[in-house]
Amino acid sequence: MNPSPLWASEPFWKKVAIWVTGGSFVLLILLTFDSMSKVSAGSKRVPAYGVINQAVDYRFDKAANRYMPVIGGEAPLFGKKLTEAEAEALVDLGKKTTQAKNCMNCHTLLGNGAYYAPDLTKAWLDPGWIDAANREAQMLAFLKDPPNHARTFGSGRRMPNLGITDEEAKGVVAFLKWMSTIDTNGFPHNFKTLNAQEQP
Repeated sequence: MNPSPLWASEPFWKKVAIWVTGGSFVLLILLTFDSMSKVSAGSKRVPAYGVINQAVDYRFDKAANRYMPVIGGEAPLFGKKLTEAEAEALVDLGKKTTQAKNCMNCHTLLGNGAYYAPDLTKAWLDPGWIDAANREAQMLAFLKDPPNHARTFGSGRRMPNLGITDEEAKGVVAFLKWMSTIDTNGFPHNFKTLNAQEQP
């Protein structure tokens, strides 16, 4: 009687399962660290928080064949240039506020969330703010009192008053500006920015 081939034995497949599981675990750890290095603030695709001190736009890059954020000259938020630590604290407050107020229950942020209300990924650049000179004031007024400052564009959908404080509103605006600087691989595609609206 011929012995069973190695590949048909139970001990062989137990060893294979152990090695595959162990190898997959190591690979997952390596990929996690690699991903974290690419999506952390200050990396190539995700600018450091101090970028909120600069002008931001979103344009089609012919070489890359996709839309990309364009960082320009100085344009500090609320007329005050922030240090990196101050910018990080303000963006962090905005991020925590959007989480605490459950904004993703209606909005989409970086591809996650709902589709009832506008996508906020590039909200800083949204042409709905009419002009860059009044954008910050309009955003603050809207966040603090949405029912009286809403632009529904015929949808009839209105954001409720979430009781956002002055400081939280500034944080949310900073978070939205910072988020608009993230390279999202061309998402959203063909998004016409406020700056494009203003150009003749």
